[in-house]
Amino acid sequence: MEEANQSVVSEFIILGLCRSWELQAFLLVIFSSLYLITILGNIFIVLLIIVDLHLHSPMYFLLANLSFIDFCISSVTTPKLITDFPKKNKTISFGGCMCQIFFGHFFGGAEMVLLVSMAYDRYIAICKPLHYSSVMSRQMCIGLVMTSWIIGFVHSISQLALIIKLPFCGPRELDSFFCDIPLVVKLACMDTYVLEMLINADSGVLAAFCFIVLMISYSYILFTVCHHSKDGASKALSTCTAHITVVVLFFGPCIFIYLWPLSIPWLDKFLAVFYAVITPLLNPAIYT
Repeated sequence: MEEANQSVVSEFIILGLCRSWELQAFLLVIFSSLYLITILGNIFIVLLIIVDLHLHSPMYFLLANLSFIDFCISSVTTPKLITDFPKKNKTISFGGCMCQIFFGHFFGGAEMVLLVSMAYDRYIAICKPLHYSSVMSRQMCIGLVMTSWIIGFVHSISQLALIIKLPFCGPRELDSFFCDIPLVVKLACMDTYVLEMLINADSGVLAAFCFIVLMISYSYILFTVCHHSKDGASKALSTCTAHITVVVLFFGPCIFIYLWPLSIPWLDKFLAVFYAVITPLLNPAIYT
C-alpha cells in the first residue's frame, strides 16, 4: 500500500482518435489544413477589424474578441493532436495535461459569456436602436469583454483546484486525444463519484445556463421585431439565425459531454473534435 501510494503518475497515455496508421495519416492532413485555415481566418478577422475604421463598432469589437478566443481554443489541443498522429506512443506529461484542462476551460468559459454579451448587443441594436450608442459605449464593451475573461478564469481555476491534488497512481490511459476532466478524474486512485458530480455541475450548469439565456434572448428579439415590424423581421431573423447557429454548435457538445449520464467513447470523441477543431473554424465564418 505504501509503495502504491508513493507511485505517482508523471504522464498519461493518450489513445488518440483511432489505431489505423492509414486513417491517422489521412487525419493528419485534414486536421493540419483545418487548423491552418482556423488560425489564418481568425487572425485575419481580428486584424481587419483593427485596421478598418468603419468596423470600429461594438458589434465588430465583440466579434474580434470572439475570433481571438477561437484562435486560443483551437491552439489548446489541436497542435498536440496533429503532432501525435505520426507517433506510435502518444503521451502527455502531468503538467501538460493540467495546462490543457486549465486553458481549455478558461477560453471555453470566456467564450460562453462572450456569446451572451453578443446577444445583449443584438438585443439593444434591434429592440432599442435609439439607445444603442449610449448603452453600448466603449466602456460597456470593454466591461463585457473583461467580465467574460474573468468568469472564464474563475471557472477554470475552480475546475483545476478540484483535480490537481488528486492521487494518480494506477491506470493512466486516456481514451481521447486530449486531457478532459471527466476522463482524468476516472483515473484517480479514490472514489470520485461526488467529485465528478461537482465538476459536471460546474461546467454543465454554466453551459446550460448560458444556453438558456441565449435562447430566451433571441426568442424575445424575434418576437419583438415580428410584433412591431414585418419588414424588419427578415433582417432580424437572418442576424439571429447566424448567432443561434453558433450557439447550438458551441454549447451542444459541451452540454452533452458534461450533463449526459452515459459515456459513449466514440460519440464523446466526435463531439470533442467538433468542439475543439470544427467550431473555432465555423464561428467566425458564420458571424462574419
